[in-house]
Amino acid sequence: MTALAPTPTAVVAASERRSRRGSPWLRFLVGRVWRALVAMWVIVTAAFIVLRVAGGDPVRAALGVTADPSVVQARREQLGLDRPLIVQYADYLWGLLHGDLGVSLITGRSVNEIVAGRLPATLELAGISFAVILLVAVPVGLFVAILTQGGRRRGVEVTFTGITSFIAAVPEYLLGVLLIIVFAIALHALPVAGQSGPASYVLPVAALSIASSASIARIARIEALATLGDDYVRTARSKRLPAAMIYFKHALPNMLTATLTIGGTMLGTMVASGVLVEQVFNWPGMGTAFVQAITSKDYGIVQGLALVYAAIILVVNLLVDVVLSILDRRTTLMETA
Repeated sequence: MTALAPTPTAVVAASERRSRRGSPWLRFLVGRVWRALVAMWVIVTAAFIVLRVAGGDPVRAALGVTADPSVVQARREQLGLDRPLIVQYADYLWGLLHGDLGVSLITGRSVNEIVAGRLPATLELAGISFAVILLVAVPVGLFVAILTQGGRRRGVEVTFTGITSFIAAVPEYLLGVLLIIVFAIALHALPVAGQSGPASYVLPVAALSIASSASIARIARIEALATLGDDYVRTARSKRLPAAMIYFKHALPNMLTATLTIGGTMLGTMVASGVLVEQVFNWPGMGTAFVQAITSKDYGIVQGLALVYAAIILVVNLLVDVVLSILDRRTTLMETA
């Protein structure tokens, strides 16, 4: 039996359906952006409710219980906190849409000024730490995978897994304290705090990157083992290609997808988890200002900086999804099917 050729009407209808559906990648991107916007709205709403409902009177908390009631009331009127809650919420959203992150409840200083002055230091510390993680973890994971592929060198595998599991479980701030004790106090080899030259980056970067490097190295090893067992690697070996070409030209690029997925997600959380590390090293980033605002109960700054942290995490995760969708279009087609 011969197949019937599609009629011109059927061809036109199919073309119109494809046109209405649009590009799968574009629909994937729109879906991801929409999810990020919804998540940000939920975070903004939760922050608003926590500040104005769960925390009681934020102005009284910021000025203290001994502050004169007239001063507290005047401050509440100045900040618009005496108006109905729904009006405050609408004003708050309107301000955010225009780039206004709020003000300090104590000094009246704009949160935008704080972010502008401290965000570069935070992003710089996180960016350098992330680069160190990739430069260390990926080669280590690949090297250990080469040593242990095919079930060989069981002792190396057990030792690697045990050491990386232990290191990955140590909190960043505790690593920071230990590094200060050893390299700053005992050995006097590195500065203990501040941002005063290349040497001042060593300890905070190490505190942020050591545990994450251990985690990424384990993931890189697992991905490398899976890649080294693929058919195209065996084909390359059968052609007697040099080992360096097999590992770095064929295996390395294909093992990076899952590694970069976890690593990219870790970059966003690294910015947030760096809050305590910045405090330990008195780093002039947002983390130090965030902790100081919490200590002084300046919830206006706390709320604004928390939203910036949330936005960074969401943007980084969105960028990771977009990059991976470009590298692997199969994922995009599956999610938009």
